Amino acid sequence: MGKMYEKIQDMIYPRRCPVCDDAVGYGRGLICDECREDLKLITEPYCIKCGKPIRDETVRMCRECSAGTDRYEYVRGRALYEYDEALKSSLYRFKYGGRREYARFYAEMMANVLGEQIINWMPQALIPIPVHKSRLRQRGYNQAAVLAQELSRIISVPVREDILQRCEKTRVQKELSAYERQNNLKKALKIIHYDVKLKNIVLIDDIYTTGSTINAAASCLRDVGADNIYYAVIGAAVNN
Repeated sequence: MGKMYEKIQDMIYPRRCPVCDDAVGYGRGLICDECREDLKLITEPYCIKCGKPIRDETVRMCRECSAGTDRYEYVRGRALYEYDEALKSSLYRFKYGGRREYARFYAEMMANVLGEQIINWMPQALIPIPVHKSRLRQRGYNQAAVLAQELSRIISVPVREDILQRCEKTRVQKELSAYERQNNLKKALKIIHYDVKLKNIVLIDDIYTTGSTINAAASCLRDVGADNIYYAVIGAAVNN
């Protein structure tokens, strides 16, 4: 019945391509064939710590991670695509333009490309990076939570939205310097409930740039007893 309902829904309300935003014809998948190549999958070499793509095949870590891995509270992370103009436009619509349907495509790609890695981390929960309640009201949903739910459906790892909360409305991260981003997030996130049995956690978000948001969330979780914190995101900026 569920599959039949989806077929009917797709015929009446065709899904939008996450790249061009045109309607994808019924039975043609979740993305236009001609648009699929516009998204650049991150392949080796990539940083073994943060997962960002790197251009120098002789190194294993990006410049930022090599400069001080001890400042990161997470074990490691992976990203699906390079954060270029095509992905930037797509994620803007996903985040601010009501295109929550994009989550299904991105979750399926994450499962196909990163799924084995995520399962190898043996996560007990997927925790989406939270947004402040005022932004949640404005957007209507948290894009990280929608993505986490779709990914959970595929890889059968539960989503926990009851653990981490954004308690202060912070300035938009992309408008700030790296130093300002770190200070911007201090005390903005807090634990509202913690299950002591949760030791291995995968944080889910849309973009990884400086890592300030992921690191702040990981720090909160480590403070209450989580041992191994990883993350998976849709896009990451390119490092040299």
